[in-house]
Amino acid sequence: MDRREFSKTIAAAAAMGLFEGNRMLAAGPDAPVTTAPEGLPKAALPEAGLPARTPGKLIIEKIDLFPVRYPMTMRFKFFEGPVSSGGRPAIIIKITASDGTVGWGESVPIPRWGGETAEGALACLKNYLLPVLKGQDASDLEHLHALMGKEIANGFTTSYPITKAGLDIALHDLAGKAQGKNLAELWGLKAPEEMVLSWTLNPVGLDEIDGLIQKGKDRGYRNFNVKIAPDKRFDLELCRRVKRAAPDGFLWADANCGYDPATALEMAPKLADAGVAVFEGPIHPHCLSGFQDLRKQGALPIIMDEGCISPIEVSEFIKLKMLDGIAMKPSRCGGLISAKAQIELLKKEGLSFLGSGLTDPDISLAASLILFGAFGLNRPAALNGPQFLGASVLKQPFAVRDGKIKIPKGPGLGIEVDEEKVRDLSARTWRG
Repeated sequence: MDRREFSKTIAAAAAMGLFEGNRMLAAGPDAPVTTAPEGLPKAALPEAGLPARTPGKLIIEKIDLFPVRYPMTMRFKFFEGPVSSGGRPAIIIKITASDGTVGWGESVPIPRWGGETAEGALACLKNYLLPVLKGQDASDLEHLHALMGKEIANGFTTSYPITKAGLDIALHDLAGKAQGKNLAELWGLKAPEEMVLSWTLNPVGLDEIDGLIQKGKDRGYRNFNVKIAPDKRFDLELCRRVKRAAPDGFLWADANCGYDPATALEMAPKLADAGVAVFEGPIHPHCLSGFQDLRKQGALPIIMDEGCISPIEVSEFIKLKMLDGIAMKPSRCGGLISAKAQIELLKKEGLSFLGSGLTDPDISLAASLILFGAFGLNRPAALNGPQFLGASVLKQPFAVRDGKIKIPKGPGLGIEVDEEKVRDLSARTWRG
């Protein structure tokens, strides 16, 4: 990218409102970088380093890391194998400011989904990201993201996004508590009281389907998202049975990039006939023309997930007419700053967003609930942490009633973390 192209890229981003409040980068290749939007590839940035900011009053004094594994209550395909079967890994993060304010975050790596491991996340945090954040102004989120992007260089998109998301969430929690405001209030928005959830199905065999559907209905769920691919016959039967059992529910099929383009084109109209409302992650995100063909086919709304890390590539995917919407996951895209920018872009372009997650435990779940609620999510959210996880580190754990969950309303993330539970869970479950 030459200087002229770089300037055009930044101008376009500013016009779309992707990086609200950012002081834009100087155009010259030798100019100092005063800020760097999260997700902007390093190759597009000037070579000069980031100067230190004058610290404000909310100084990051201490960052504690607590690696844990949440026990599983049901089988989920991403938590299988010799290592992953040990439970849902997470790195709980506690940031303490100089005035004593505490912010909690959570990195939620899934090796079999996003390629980040808990061990790698722990090393990245401890050895690279924490040293550059300590002593900085905790309220300057934009600069802190730029520091992280410089220390762990971005490539095509944001590097270590799931790992960085935990810090981003903790910093948002800290900022909200320091101002006595819920995250939604920090954004000038208001979240509803509760959110409707979707029950996740990933059966191994046909004989499991009816029992798993009933299990969800018994807990008050009326909407379902199903994991499909690569078995076409099994996938169609699964969707038909779910639709028969819940004819008025929202049925959402997620292939997790499991089809090739030809198979996805074949399956889309058949899934529509089976009662599926949206088709998520039909093929790998690098199959650009395949997504274009699927959207042009028009059999189902095409929802992207994997590959949507920063607003930069999301903007390109939209220009290429590859999608009708995105299944948003703050943990996938480096945290709330990036996720918020993507939702704003989708709304501006008249596209939709669905609420999804990475089987988020307590802290990460709270961030997603507030984000989705504040931006008016109008479909059931596939936030399945309460479905699959068997432990909580909150003083008042989340509870699902009649398929709905309360959106936290207190300062920051609106939750109260029990540090004794955190330390106990780490001691019992982590074998690093």
